[in-house]
Amino acid sequence: MGGPFQISLPVLLLLFAVFGLGWAQAPKVFVLKATAYTSSMRETDSTPFITATGARTRIGIIAVSRDMLRELPYGSKVMLEDLGTTGGRGKGRFNYLFKDRIFVVEDTMHPRKREQIDVWLPDRNTAIRFGVRTLRVTVIQRGRG
Repeated sequence: MGGPFQISLPVLLLLFAVFGLGWAQAPKVFVLKATAYTSSMRETDSTPFITATGARTRIGIIAVSRDMLRELPYGSKVMLEDLGTTGGRGKGRFNYLFKDRIFVVEDTMHPRKREQIDVWLPDRNTAIRFGVRTLRVTVIQRGRG
């Protein structure tokens, strides 16, 4: 019972192969070392509340190491999951900060940092408790798109 728009499976597979499955691909995921920073002059430059892109600091802003800008250019949107300290302890401890929140790459880290992200936090005590952790970074949108 075929209609005029019926497409056979082999033709459908060929169309997918030719035109791609970009809309159906799984999101890109990174597992990266992470630290936290605040708008303190000792942690930033002379404009501690302004990011490298000119955005105002707030919850939901992250900085990436400059080598990661190729994969996560400014404006990229990501979701974060706390995998614990670099030694594997405290998994999920900071997920309350990440749950249902989209983070945006708006800042960069010091040039000596590699394969790392920095999560902006409003207070130094929380940033110190955050310490050095491992985060799963799931890319929602690459760049400003």
